Amino acid sequence: MKIALAQINTRVGDLKNNSIRIIDFIHRARKAQADLAVFPELSICGYPPEDLVEKKIFVQRNAETLDEILKHTDGIGVLCGFVSPNENPEGHRVFNAAALMENGKIIGIQHKSLLPNYDVFDEMRHFEPAKEKKVFPFRGMNLGIGICEDSWNDKDFWKQRLYHSDPIEELINQGANILINVSASPFHVNKSNLRLNMFKSISQKYHIPCAFVNLVGGNDSLIFDGCSFVLDAEGQLLAQAQSFAEELTVVDIEANRVISNGWTAPDEQQIYEALALGIRDYMSKCGFKKAIIGLSGGIDSALVAAISVEALGKENIIGVSMPSRYSSEHSKDDAKRLATNLGIEYRSIPIESMFNAFLESIHPQFENLPEDITEENIQARLRGNILMALSNKLNAMVLSTGNKSELAVGYCTIYGDMCGGLAVISDVPKTMVYRIARWINREKEIIPRNTIIKPPSAELKPNQTDQDTLPPYDLLDGILEAYIENMREEEEIIQLGYDEKIVKQVLKLVDHNEYKRRQAAPGLRVTTKAFGFGRRLPIAQGWR
Repeated sequence: MKIALAQINTRVGDLKNNSIRIIDFIHRARKAQADLAVFPELSICGYPPEDLVEKKIFVQRNAETLDEILKHTDGIGVLCGFVSPNENPEGHRVFNAAALMENGKIIGIQHKSLLPNYDVFDEMRHFEPAKEKKVFPFRGMNLGIGICEDSWNDKDFWKQRLYHSDPIEELINQGANILINVSASPFHVNKSNLRLNMFKSISQKYHIPCAFVNLVGGNDSLIFDGCSFVLDAEGQLLAQAQSFAEELTVVDIEANRVISNGWTAPDEQQIYEALALGIRDYMSKCGFKKAIIGLSGGIDSALVAAISVEALGKENIIGVSMPSRYSSEHSKDDAKRLATNLGIEYRSIPIESMFNAFLESIHPQFENLPEDITEENIQARLRGNILMALSNKLNAMVLSTGNKSELAVGYCTIYGDMCGGLAVISDVPKTMVYRIARWINREKEIIPRNTIIKPPSAELKPNQTDQDTLPPYDLLDGILEAYIENMREEEEIIQLGYDEKIVKQVLKLVDHNEYKRRQAAPGLRVTTKAFGFGRRLPIAQGWR
């Protein structure tokens, strides 16, 4: 059997353009003489559709779109994800489904059995689980169809399973002799290796070929990396699609030869490419072409600018320097040098006169009160106002530049440096920010060397550095990873060798600043646990 993995980039809710893309890939697969073209999970409506599936007209139009695609299946099988109505008066109104089609007819429909309800997933909110699982005869093969999570519960691969049943085992028992998984599996660092190893384990266990097709592209905070693949009956890799790009990969199960062990890249490259795709798709799918970035001369804004040029092109980036009385000459020089190296438009808007006017106007309210963080935040908020004014006037999206370490402990200003439409590196720890910057500079200097080697500083008061307030970032990031991503308790983190006083300080800051994170712009997810809808904690609460 010749299978075409149609690794496509969809836009949530854009039924018309999604179907145009699907139909185009069907024609390409037919031209390549494929027997079966396989598309990702919910490819007609995009993933995740969230509460759009609660709209009856949305579900109806999605079904009508499937009927339109059906007209283009002459001479080729097509497996395509869509939202299937639940005709039973009980349960949720819809299923997460995949339709198997050929020659203008629907051969069968498989509903998703395992509905994830953890981290960024909320499928139990929307979908009814499958009532049964079937094997579908197709061109001499018995297809076992799994939809994403359906393949993620093998008792011999996972130490702790989340579900009682294993849909794949049931399909094997029904006589499936090839497994096809249609997925919308979000990216995090090294996720592609995890998926590949998991499906290798399934192939080797049941001695059966596996085809996995994954969505690619960015939808809000989630980035989908693609990396679709086909394994033979011994778990050896026959083909793998590229990462972070659309591709049609055609594989003859019998004729293709074994290739290497699959796509690998350093963590820095994975995150860089993921963020570039995330920016590009978030901007384009929201209707923006140009981006505005506040350039401080620091490492965070430099990294965001460099990735944005990769995503959008240098002609679509505006870098804005907004120096104050505390801005060092080297920071102003570094910001300008970065803009020159990247070839982006550069603007300098000093805030000193605005800062003076603000202080003079509010002085009667502050009389006899000492200067403190209030004056620091005024500067950050003036800069936020400038960026948002430019955004309105130029119809360009502001990209905020705060990293995960700062956002975790609240080292950021609401309505100041947190302003923006997308928080690009809000899931990138500070230590990784430096690593990616050095990776970007691996062949030539793009981010100024001084930006990388100088002590990080917000430059909101004289001689300020981040470490006046925070532990060194290598220490801080280790504690944050243990607490946020690995869900370790305070005592467990201390037992890892961290100072008790510092651990208590950091955890208190993380817990206290949930209110700030709730007001942040959407961020792009690249780790196993990002801030946002994948980490839901109350704001007004007393647990510490």
